[in-house]
Order: sequence, then C-alpha cells, then structure tokens
Amino acid sequence: MLWLHPILQVLATFVALYAGYLGMERFLSRHLGKRTQFLWKRHVVVGKIALCTWLAGLGGGMFAAKLKWSVMLVTGQHYKVAFLMLPLILFGLASGLYMDRWKRKRLVLPLLHGLGNLLLLFLAFYQFRTGWAVIRDFIL
Repeated sequence: MLWLHPILQVLATFVALYAGYLGMERFLSRHLGKRTQFLWKRHVVVGKIALCTWLAGLGGGMFAAKLKWSVMLVTGQHYKVAFLMLPLILFGLASGLYMDRWKRKRLVLPLLHGLGNLLLLFLAFYQFRTGWAVIRDFIL
C-alpha cells in the first residue's frame, strides 16, 4: 500500500507534464503568435486526470502514513509542500472547469491557470526529492 502513493504521484506528474505541454501550445499561439493546434478537449481530460490524481494522492499519502505509522503529518517538508499544493490544485481544477464550461476569449484567467499549474509542476518535482527522503529515512 505504501508504494502505491509514490507510484501514482509520479505517473500523475508525467500526465501533468503532458497537460502542460498542451497548454504551452495554447500559450504560444495566443500570446506569441506561433501557429499551433490546441487540443482543448485532450488538455482538459489530461489536466483533470493529473490534478485529481495529485489531489487523491495527498489524501492517499496521509492515509498511508496513518496505516504505516499510526500518525499523520510526520514527513516534514513533504507534507508541508503537499498542503502548499492543495489550493493550487483546487484553483487549477476550478479555473479549468470554468473555462471549459463557459468558452470565450479571456486573457487573465488562462494566464493565472497556466502559472498556477506550472508552479504545481515545480512543486511536484520538489516532492520527488522530499518523497525520496521519506522513503530513504522511514521505509528502507
């Protein structure tokens, strides 16, 4: 059970990278004038999968810690960064769903959506480092 959390989170991060790539195509087209094709529906589906998996992973990580050590919030930076990611995940989901539901030309919301999700990717890669420390110090 304990290994399910890191495996799913790594997979979610790779899916998020793909969603980010698709979103970057949109950014290049809208703001830098590059001719690209934006696969809107694919971006939405892939983004939802990544964000929902990260969100479930936050809960799953806490559940796994409770099962393994009978306590939660003992992994230092790892859980603190996860809680820092939580509002960004929720904003990414909410803003993405809003833009998908009510399609129109926008400037600020897509930029905030993209910046928040880009920050999430950086935090997810930092989580690899802190997660490896948890595995090394508490599991191996």
